[in-house]
Amino acid sequence: MTYRTLFSLLFSLILVSAHAERVRVYTTTADGKMQMEYKKGKSSRSPLAKHIALSPTTTYQEMDGFGYAITYSASYNLMQMAPAARKAFLTRTFSRTSGYGVSYVRISIGCSDFSSTEYSLCDEPGLEHFRLHSDETNYVIPILKEILAINPDLKIIGSPWTCPKWMKIKSLSDPVGYDSWTSGTLNPKHYQTYADYFVRFVQAFAAEGIPIYAVTPQNEPLNRGNCASLYMPWAEEAAFVNKLAPAFAHAGIRTKIYCFDHNYNYDDIADQQDYPIHFFNALDTTMDGCELVAGSAWHDYGGRVTELDDINQKAPDKEVIFTETSIGTWNDGRNLASRLLKDMRNLVYNTVTRRSKAVMVWNFMLDLNRGPNLDGGCQTCYGAVDIDQNDYRTLHYNSHYFVMAHASLAAQPGARRIGATMTNGTPDISYVAFLNPDGSYGAVIFNEGNSSEQMSMAVTTAPVARFTVPSKSIVTVVLGCEEKR
Repeated sequence: MTYRTLFSLLFSLILVSAHAERVRVYTTTADGKMQMEYKKGKSSRSPLAKHIALSPTTTYQEMDGFGYAITYSASYNLMQMAPAARKAFLTRTFSRTSGYGVSYVRISIGCSDFSSTEYSLCDEPGLEHFRLHSDETNYVIPILKEILAINPDLKIIGSPWTCPKWMKIKSLSDPVGYDSWTSGTLNPKHYQTYADYFVRFVQAFAAEGIPIYAVTPQNEPLNRGNCASLYMPWAEEAAFVNKLAPAFAHAGIRTKIYCFDHNYNYDDIADQQDYPIHFFNALDTTMDGCELVAGSAWHDYGGRVTELDDINQKAPDKEVIFTETSIGTWNDGRNLASRLLKDMRNLVYNTVTRRSKAVMVWNFMLDLNRGPNLDGGCQTCYGAVDIDQNDYRTLHYNSHYFVMAHASLAAQPGARRIGATMTNGTPDISYVAFLNPDGSYGAVIFNEGNSSEQMSMAVTTAPVARFTVPSKSIVTVVLGCEEKR
């Protein structure tokens, strides 16, 4: 053996050893026996029979992230935990270096159905009365600050459930004052004032060191029945955003605006079908801040995800994000065996493969009594995590927690979804893959079948990651990464 041959062999062995340290595998099984179980993956120079070939030259949307809603109720429950236990839990969830790297959260602008009471941020006429409520100052803001200290790149989207009551009228055809938290319409006379209200909201959070990445003009604008709500059909939302976008621009605010924020089926209201498309067409394209109107946001309480195909075809230059879904008593929400794979398919695979840049679920944490919450809101919802209110220590992890964590591990903020093909694939195995900003590759793979599968994954010029995908499981594989734990 020549010196050169020996050198080449030793160099190859060093490379293989280094590559073995650059694969991470996380596994959760529907029976709950494995929950985000971590292993260093094995690497090889040869693929297995079932092999995922990554195609980084085939690119799709850039990802903003995955996450949960930080409601008052979630914040209240978190604040009851011992500080050290809360920090450990938040670190495990949100840290990019020693956790799952969850990177996006949703908050309400004013109250939601998981607040301490009904309120807006300006309950007396005149924006001189604008102020943050105790729900924000004592609960939501402290929790957001703790999360931002762990993950400074966290993205936050805000959505109002209602405008202040003094801005409401019964309807455009019956423009009398409407003194109710539920339903009503925004008075066109207050469009500019309400736009300035949004500016005050963004500025108030910025003053606390909390940047607001995006807003929607109204949560569920076609839902009149929530405990706090406002009816805002597409023509009215567009007319309002024609004031909101310039208000942001003139205040130097670069916060994104997503329209709609409601169900795939438009609540079966005939003249609201294709709401985002009508909204986009009604915008003033010459207004200052028009570029801030980024796209549309979606929930899945009605209709089918295939509606995103229609929207993408009709508005290919606009983004889509998914902002809310819930688990609860109606869908066996605490049964991991029932929910885990359904939720991975519905929330991540079905949305991300339809260009969604972000996915969020509803309450991050509720107690075992599904609260605290408000009358008229959801009395049957579970959290992504449920905490035992008898000790504020014991945590029960539901499907939504694992689904968002697995997706966050695979796709860092700024990741690009990429193409991938599977050799000897089966209908039981589904996957979606990403190229991350740090050069690593991530994939979420889930097995809906009854047999465990030995699999591999690689880019053409990279080492081959080998891993096991148990039956009824989700596996996240990260290849070419820095080691962490």
